[in-house]
Amino acid sequence: MALKPKKEIVEAFGKNAQDTGSAEVQVALLTDRISHLTAHLKVHPKDVHSRVGLLKMVGKRRRLLNYIKNRNVDDYRSLIEKLGIRK
Repeated sequence: MALKPKKEIVEAFGKNAQDTGSAEVQVALLTDRISHLTAHLKVHPKDVHSRVGLLKMVGKRRRLLNYIKNRNVDDYRSLIEKLGIRK
């Protein structure tokens, strides 16, 4: 499973093509990297270093999602629906 191009994700979730810093775009980029790394770990279950990095990314995504939820619940709900993540 290959990573999607960053530009494609930014255009889909950002306000404009240069909007790489908004929380929504960061969550989308992290979600793409998390899914890629999850597939890697299914093939290489003993890769502990990658697993630690995955857990850090999941924690960062969780914090960003909490920030979005505290700011605007409707944006949060639409974002998790677009990304297909649950909570």
